[in-house]
Amino acid sequence: MSFTVEGRTVLITGAASGMGRLYAERAVQERAAAVVLWDVDAEALHATADSLAGSGPAVHSYVVDLASLSEITTAAAAVRNDVGVPSVLINNAGIVRGKYFWDHDQQADIALVMQINTLALMHLTREFLPDLIASREPARILNVASASGTLSVPRMSVYTASKWAVIGWSDSLRLELRQAGHRQIKVTTLIPSYIRTGMFEGARGPLFTPLMDPADVVDRAWGALLAGRPRLQLPWSVALGSALRGVLPQPLWDVVAGRVFKVYSSMEHFTGRPS
Repeated sequence: MSFTVEGRTVLITGAASGMGRLYAERAVQERAAAVVLWDVDAEALHATADSLAGSGPAVHSYVVDLASLSEITTAAAAVRNDVGVPSVLINNAGIVRGKYFWDHDQQADIALVMQINTLALMHLTREFLPDLIASREPARILNVASASGTLSVPRMSVYTASKWAVIGWSDSLRLELRQAGHRQIKVTTLIPSYIRTGMFEGARGPLFTPLMDPADVVDRAWGALLAGRPRLQLPWSVALGSALRGVLPQPLWDVVAGRVFKVYSSMEHFTGRPS
């Protein structure tokens, strides 16, 4: 029997805007029992929750700073009390810093990027995973990584490191669940290139890799999540780049990535989302 979100609880981080909001809208459309929205932006979060209210599913919003383990723990306890354990986790929230490594601030850039992009996914999943295992019911986890987690990208070294870590952790978790006999829980790692959400404003898509439409990415990711697909790389050129990087000598790969695909210059004009 195929997995659906109908009648289930879905939790989405970074749900106030962008792709997070699109995931929330999709969960509502597919008749989830409850949609749980986490975001640090209280005003945008409440606006999104209000727009979804009355559409069928119960909508619960929580203002959560994912850089804080204590806030994650507190919010997870509130979710358990209010709606129970979510059977679908969408670890979507993320931030980016586009500059040379030596220009990164230790706390505001390095620590914050790693906390939100990497550690928060682990902490949130760890909060609910024992309950999901004990329930023996089907469940899904979608971890949003990035194509930069498969390559090296100048002017984005810390973000890149955070996404390399997500890919390694997410797929290892998938294997651990399978080895331990918890096959009802499927983990999907989403590995997209640049998406037109404003987060990467000014970035230029590499060769054969235009900036992608958020709705298209969410649609593909949603299908992969329901199917329990281990990995989804978008667009096709991301998989090609990974394959070439694995077989070409480093000096040759640097030429291909830098001069042909122009990966190494893709962040030269990055401005990011306006504050």
